[in-house]
Amino acid sequence: MAGKQKTNPAGSTNSFRGDVLRVLGVLKVATADQTQRISAPHLTFRHADKPTPSKQKQARTASHTGALSDIRKHGLAENGGSTETGDTLRNLTLKGLEAASYELRRPVTEMGSTARGAGSSGASHPMTVNETVIAMLRPKPNMAKLADDPATVRAAAQAAVDEPAGIGTIASFWTEVPLPATGTWNAPGKGGAQADIVLTAPQDQVPLLFIEADNCHETAEELADKLEKYARFFRRKMKDTDGKERPMWRTRWNAPETWSGDRTYPPVLLVFNRIGERNPNRTIPRLMELTRHLWQGERQKGGHHHYDGRIPIIATGLNNLRQGGPAGPVFLRFGRDHMEPLREAIGNPRREAADARAREAAVRAQEEYKEQARRAAREQDAKKAAEREARRPVCTGCGAKFTDERWEQAQATDWGTPRDSHPQLCDDCKQQAQAAAVRQAPVSNERQEQDQAVPEQKTGRWFSRRT
Repeated sequence: MAGKQKTNPAGSTNSFRGDVLRVLGVLKVATADQTQRISAPHLTFRHADKPTPSKQKQARTASHTGALSDIRKHGLAENGGSTETGDTLRNLTLKGLEAASYELRRPVTEMGSTARGAGSSGASHPMTVNETVIAMLRPKPNMAKLADDPATVRAAAQAAVDEPAGIGTIASFWTEVPLPATGTWNAPGKGGAQADIVLTAPQDQVPLLFIEADNCHETAEELADKLEKYARFFRRKMKDTDGKERPMWRTRWNAPETWSGDRTYPPVLLVFNRIGERNPNRTIPRLMELTRHLWQGERQKGGHHHYDGRIPIIATGLNNLRQGGPAGPVFLRFGRDHMEPLREAIGNPRREAADARAREAAVRAQEEYKEQARRAAREQDAKKAAEREARRPVCTGCGAKFTDERWEQAQATDWGTPRDSHPQLCDDCKQQAQAAAVRQAPVSNERQEQDQAVPEQKTGRWFSRRT
């Protein structure tokens, strides 16, 4: 026990140290508060009874603060300055990034930088990025960990569980990801962009989403320039491992060939945090005009649009995202006039509805075609049956029509010779004719015997005369 305490003086457990490595491996720089809210949200409810917000925060972050202290002593993390509110920032060292790569199960080459010095000026942008990730995640408390807590604590936690879910896990996110327009993934050249956040959550119907966090310091023109760099990156192609040329982004991320039926580029979400001097309500309309050629679709007869070769650009506010989450109607897609949930905003619901109607019409047409074919077949069968009935033989004895069986028997032949003795008679008349033939048979036999006896007598007389 003493050895363990010496190794980890703050007494942290493996699970809490793993939490810290995973969170910092994704966010690059974060506070203990953000680490706790992402990895152990149940602690927020357990310590809600503390007298002041400061005491509550200290209690719920104690475990992760201890874990940060311990991994710092192992050379995996370091202090990265502080936020504008005085919270201590932590970031990983190169050694820490390597350890985090094992926790996140991703290559070290995809871990990014150590973010050293990010907190020297308050880290306002990294904090907005982190809060955007948390708002997208909407971490849910583990009710099993609150089994022994008071009913009021469990009720508050259950209310959070019952709210609409977020998207993905912490391992679904990347931050500060280069999007090279020239150069390589590991050595990007000039003219490219850097995504604040990349989200891959196919299990939640969001296979790939790029997110830009803006503190409302940038002008519409500056944001438009960044989106132009996105477009340049999306258009770039390179040879994949199989030797075939593909869009560069597809060599790193999996995504469907079409999004809601459209061959669009991956969607880009702009998250505005109103702490700067720019008003997003004025910035967004101007940005729409500047980037219209990037996102505008082609209107179709059905009232929907096709967006092949376009970028779905969506905007929201950080406060709205926190309140509504990804499932809330807080997202405005450029070119539309209403707010939508994220999954609808990145897709093309009107096209999906039009395609569904087209499929239903095609099914109806196919069923009508099949019914017409069945009707024609029935009519053809009826015509053939009538023609066959017209050819059905009639008994020459009684005038009754032949049955199918009798008709078949009457037509049977052996080497072209009819097998039936009375092919013009029905079964009843044939039986009567056969019975009459049997009754006449003795008379015929007697006559045959008489006819055969006469020559014998004559022959005898002739020989006797000769003799």
